[in-house]
Amino acid sequence: MTATTDPGVTVTELPPPTRITLRVADPAGQPLPTRIGAIEGCALCLGPDEWLLEGDAAADLVAGLPGPYSAVEVSDREITYLLEGPAVLDLLATGCPRDLASMPVGAGARTVYDTAQVVLVREANDRFRLTVWRSFAPHVRALFDIAMREIAAGL
Repeated sequence: MTATTDPGVTVTELPPPTRITLRVADPAGQPLPTRIGAIEGCALCLGPDEWLLEGDAAADLVAGLPGPYSAVEVSDREITYLLEGPAVLDLLATGCPRDLASMPVGAGARTVYDTAQVVLVREANDRFRLTVWRSFAPHVRALFDIAMREIAAGL
């Protein structure tokens, strides 16, 4: 076995975007995806009446909703990591119980990494965004670092 220092994946902390959690009892006719895990524009459907809105268009989308709804700006609550490289699925498999290889590009899901609740968005075959509450971020980042060393060592 040959050891290497390249784990085949990078982890980058991204700057915080505008992030809004949205609850809408009846999304019919709204510019929101209705299939759980689907993403349309800035909106990721997390549940039958729950969305995570991210980016500059988030506030405009909420302003255009007729209501009733609940929208809470949570930009500083979470940290987002960009995970990319040919070993990204190996890295995520060290702490996530989902079969992420079957997650289509352009889809998202709420899941766990180790014991921390996270939101994953698959941006490409070898690239994910993982969002975790700020209080869990140091724990998740430390686990990523351990896993990357293990992957680099061929374990």
